[in-house]
Amino acid sequence: MPSFGGPSNTSYEVSTGTTIIAVEFDGGVIIGSDSRVSAGDSVVNRVFNKLAPVHDKIFCALSGSAADAQAVADMVQYYMEVHSVEMGAPPLVLAAANLVKGISYKYKEDMVAHLIVAGWDRKNGGQVYGTLGGMITRQPFAIGGSGSTYIYGYVDSVFKPGMSKEQCEKFAVDALSLAMGRDGSSGGVIYMVTVTKDGTNENVISGDSIPRFYDLS
Repeated sequence: MPSFGGPSNTSYEVSTGTTIIAVEFDGGVIIGSDSRVSAGDSVVNRVFNKLAPVHDKIFCALSGSAADAQAVADMVQYYMEVHSVEMGAPPLVLAAANLVKGISYKYKEDMVAHLIVAGWDRKNGGQVYGTLGGMITRQPFAIGGSGSTYIYGYVDSVFKPGMSKEQCEKFAVDALSLAMGRDGSSGGVIYMVTVTKDGTNENVISGDSIPRFYDLS
């Protein structure tokens, strides 16, 4: 099977050859991604936002086929709105993650999509869930996409439990920058969302604001 978004991909299906990351901190989560969308060896969109809101304080970070991943996020957003109305309260992050898991497993033969689900709710605070292959696991941080293979050593070495919001933001930005420097299918700008009980804060990091590392300049 072709490596969607990877350097060896010769298919022209539009895909989010990607780097995505989500990190928990005490009081919320940081979610980030690059912005490059590729079709085979061509870049078809430099500034695509891969952080899809599925409710006020719940986001999915998208990787895989752009169409497939966006379709999953759209379905989850619809069901979360309905669920919220029925419950008369904002949905739990785990409910969104379970929906992604169920959809991913049901259509595993037809779709190429890997979503990280992250957000904040009144019950469990900030949470990050990986949903690869129809499984669901809560993690203090998660990475995904073609660029993630370049930064496993970095994130395992640098992440420490109990990091502050500011430390988590720097951790996410540096990880994304390193992946974007190494992975030809990741690039563009960095999209970041911080989610806490007070709401969401969205940020775009571009140009000289993206960290540069000495061997990637």
